[in-house]
Amino acid sequence: MKQYIVDAFADKIFEGNPAAVCVMDKWLSDDIMKKIAIENNLSETAFVVKEENFYKLRWFTPGGEIDLCGHATLGTAFVIANYYDTNATDFRFHTLSGILNVKKSSELFEMNFPSRMPKKIKVTKEMLFALGEEPNEVYLSRDLMFVFDDEDFVKNYTPDWTKLCAVKEGIGFLITAPSKEYDFVSRCFFPKIKVNEDPVCGSAHCNFIPYWSQRLNKKVMISRQVSKRGGTLFCEDHGERVIIKGKVVLYSIADINI
Repeated sequence: MKQYIVDAFADKIFEGNPAAVCVMDKWLSDDIMKKIAIENNLSETAFVVKEENFYKLRWFTPGGEIDLCGHATLGTAFVIANYYDTNATDFRFHTLSGILNVKKSSELFEMNFPSRMPKKIKVTKEMLFALGEEPNEVYLSRDLMFVFDDEDFVKNYTPDWTKLCAVKEGIGFLITAPSKEYDFVSRCFFPKIKVNEDPVCGSAHCNFIPYWSQRLNKKVMISRQVSKRGGTLFCEDHGERVIIKGKVVLYSIADINI
């Protein structure tokens, strides 16, 4: 079975967020897909099968299957466009989060994702203990989102994984702040599912985009995830949907012997 490793939201290799993509004729067992994700030890491995005029897409982290992943979806569209259906410019994926559409436009791949405006909640003692710094605001959807005013805090933050895992709420921990160079910056941590830091997280922007669109009164924004690898996302707020655009580059092609 062919496996492609790509860097999403990147201009060149070793930037953005790496993901493995396995395009298959038929589904493997969940157990095998979990083992492949563990073996890859990347934040996500995508598995995709073509069914009629659409693709069925699933994502696995080393900790198990998840319901939404942006960078691996972007990477899957790139792989299909370059190696399987080279004339296609529109890709339709059926996923645990519903139907996701991706368009190819020149060097950019454009994802149409559900908007997930998180609910504002009160900060707890456990959150403060885990963060080590009091946020301006806290929000919750699938993940916890902590809003700060200091861009440098987000860039320089050093997490304590044990403390973050002890917080009951949320799967992931997202931190964000306004930016001088971009519209906003962020970092994303998922130690509960064995991904300490997700270098560039598309699904987190389903939260970031509606929040920052309201706060900045802007529909079109540029975001920078300020992890060590870094990545740039071109964002649009369309009400119930968000548009996330980025570039993808190929790192490697390999054969998995199963």
